[in-house]
Amino acid sequence: MLPRILARPARAVLGGFVVAALADALNGAVPRVLPQGQLPADSRLQPPKDLDGYFPFHPPASREAWQARAERVRRRILVSQGLWPMPTRTPLNAVIHGRIDRGEYTVEKVYFESRPGFFVTGNLYRPKGTQGKVPAVLFAHGHWTDARLSEATDAELRKELADGAERFEQGGRSRFQSMCVQLARMGCVVWQWDMLGNSDSQQIPMGLAHGFSKQRPEMNTELDWGLFSPQAEAHLQSVMGLQTWNAVRSLDFVLGLAEVDPGRVAITGASGGGTQTMLLAAIDPRIALSFPAVMVSTAMQGGCTCENASLLRIGTGNVEFAALFAPKPQGMTCADDWTREMSTKGFPELKRLYGLLGAPENVMLKRGEYFPHNYNAVSRSAFETWLNRHFKLGFQEPVVERDYQPLKRAELTVWDDAHPAPRRADPAFERRLLAELDRDAGQLLAKAAADDNSFREIFGGGWDTVLDGGMEAIGEASWEMKDKSDEGTYIRMAGMVRDAARATENPAVFLYPKQWNGRTTLWLTGEGKAGLCGADGSVRPEVRALLDAGTTVLGMDLLYQGEFLAGGGSAKPTPKVKNPRESAAFTFGYNDSVFVQRVRDVLTAVKYIRGHERKSSRVDVVGVSGAGPVVAAARALAGSSIDRAAIETGGFRFSRLLDFRDPDFVPGGAKYGDLPALLALGAPGRTLVSEELKPADLASLVYGRLGARTGIRSAPGDGFAAKAAAFLAEE
Repeated sequence: MLPRILARPARAVLGGFVVAALADALNGAVPRVLPQGQLPADSRLQPPKDLDGYFPFHPPASREAWQARAERVRRRILVSQGLWPMPTRTPLNAVIHGRIDRGEYTVEKVYFESRPGFFVTGNLYRPKGTQGKVPAVLFAHGHWTDARLSEATDAELRKELADGAERFEQGGRSRFQSMCVQLARMGCVVWQWDMLGNSDSQQIPMGLAHGFSKQRPEMNTELDWGLFSPQAEAHLQSVMGLQTWNAVRSLDFVLGLAEVDPGRVAITGASGGGTQTMLLAAIDPRIALSFPAVMVSTAMQGGCTCENASLLRIGTGNVEFAALFAPKPQGMTCADDWTREMSTKGFPELKRLYGLLGAPENVMLKRGEYFPHNYNAVSRSAFETWLNRHFKLGFQEPVVERDYQPLKRAELTVWDDAHPAPRRADPAFERRLLAELDRDAGQLLAKAAADDNSFREIFGGGWDTVLDGGMEAIGEASWEMKDKSDEGTYIRMAGMVRDAARATENPAVFLYPKQWNGRTTLWLTGEGKAGLCGADGSVRPEVRALLDAGTTVLGMDLLYQGEFLAGGGSAKPTPKVKNPRESAAFTFGYNDSVFVQRVRDVLTAVKYIRGHERKSSRVDVVGVSGAGPVVAAARALAGSSIDRAAIETGGFRFSRLLDFRDPDFVPGGAKYGDLPALLALGAPGRTLVSEELKPADLASLVYGRLGARTGIRSAPGDGFAAKAAAFLAEE
């Protein structure tokens, strides 16, 4: 394979700059593509995207296209939340006590275990005098202090009464009880639970769950790690994931109540509760109606650490998360906050999608730009009216709340002498919880690995999300030649490999033998394209052997290699967003890691080679001197687009990285079998690896199941580059 060879001299004028690198270089040395000090015009060199970016939603043109897109986005949510595969549903061991009878309804105190020893706390409101099965509502509160137990001050209430945000001097003191009481009066069971660190949920404290700002060295270890550590991120364990799991188990709890109609279960919440509402509605088909308030927006996506998870919003955002609920009934509100433009940016696109799916009347926006961020009486009435209409409750519309006597903190809290609270803010508990989650995930993944279909679905689907898609995610790949020279037995060409869709370009060098055998090898090293040559500037013997055999060799600077580094030197730390808080999710929830970007660089080069008019009969990829893990990941995604791969792993494991700014760090890298699973996903393609394989290894087992046990083999690490060249020369 070869880019079209243009008849041009070794020195050429490009944009007024005389390219002299080729003529001045030592014979065989790898030239620069750009002038010294000039960086590639690559979009990834711009500041990374953050939660305050712009997140538009573009509805697809057909139902089929939306179904495919929705499946990928839904999987992205599940993977990012640590719910792919879904954790084991351990017994809830629910305790319901302290029943208070208010005539029309009752209020009870509840706690249950979403994981063994990890308690979800809240209040259960039940209607009285109903017959048959009744609807249920899950009510997720946001970032109001002590939300479920809170009571407005006289000054706060007076202002809300004056502004029309609340109606009653008694009931207006608790917006959270107001909703629950009204819904219970309408015949609904209501479950209102605490987010982590709020009200009665204190095993993981507020300052950690919502205020985390600086890495804790004692929690950043290869074993017994804590939340927000690189290890937790590598295993996809997060506060947001824990809250999403608590929402799943809350739905399990509600559906376990004998009186609840499983076909009429709704969820609502405002602010951070709106985030929880969107996610549960997106991933759990048991929800029949959703109402995320003051959170669906093309602007700010959620500023708290509990609303951000690595991988979550790469290429997507909150409006598309809401879209995943279509065509089921969904309402939402906006306010004088980041949602103020929802009526013109986001909601019209949601309406269009609902129309495409045949239910334009099933989505609604209650505008409220005249109120600050809220879940006030006006917004609550919008939800209660929407619920009344779609669950056919038979109340006059619009629904208007009635006053009531709020309960005091002591009447709502679930803990007392007979039901003592677990230890608060216990670091040992935090470590145990993450270790237990890791053990459970390991058992589920081991079971999936034993069957090839499950292996491809769970491991393959997980890595597909972690690595942000395979060959189909690469745009139009192209080549722009900058210069060429005749080196006797081969032609050397310098230029750019580009992906138009990503607006990326990688400096690269093709070495094209004049007697081409139809094969092309992508030779990748930790040094970039400079790795084609030795210290004396001559082409490496292994590369020369391939050229002498008639194989074209392509060397390329991956992101932050070679010409991506001003002044040369080694790769710099992964860029991070401006947010000073040291949570990896603020960066990797919106941007691919450097490692993933490098994998996409490899796939772009492979796509260009495969699509070129002069077709290669075989495309091979070599990764040595630090590039092996990237090649393993590319081979796992590329399928038959890569014929052979030679991978020098150096014993690399994602699970050993303790700095999320390491260029090799990948959120989720340790979750799905680490590097051995990537090697296994390359089956049945022929692969040579350095010192990795044992008979019981995952790669050996997967290759064996496919009848391709000899398709992968191991070689000693010493002199691996020469072994790689010999492997590629085999017939």
